[in-house]
Amino acid sequence: MKFIMLMFILLSLLMIILFMMSFIISKKATMDMEKISPFECGMNPLNNFSTPFSIQFFLIAVLFMIFDVEIALIIPLPLTLMNNLLNLFISNYMFLIILLIGLFYEWYNGALEWNK
Repeated sequence: MKFIMLMFILLSLLMIILFMMSFIISKKATMDMEKISPFECGMNPLNNFSTPFSIQFFLIAVLFMIFDVEIALIIPLPLTLMNNLLNLFISNYMFLIILLIGLFYEWYNGALEWNK
């Protein structure tokens, strides 16, 4: 028991020493405008104004994520047909029908149209 306690204390001290050495030896990063800017590709980080962002891009991204998850959940659907799992088969198709109703609702309300 004493050996385990001694090893715990020694390893804790070694960890603290290495952690402190990393702070002393490492280079300090300078915080300039380009490094703290949220834009990383193609935007000018020296301007302080926020650029206008179309909500259409956000809607398309959300719809893409929803239907991407749908595809991932529908991939095992043929296995339910082979194993005669009727409950899982019905629940998968109900899920698909709910998502299709949501897609038609978005289409009907014009969320998928780029120009209004």
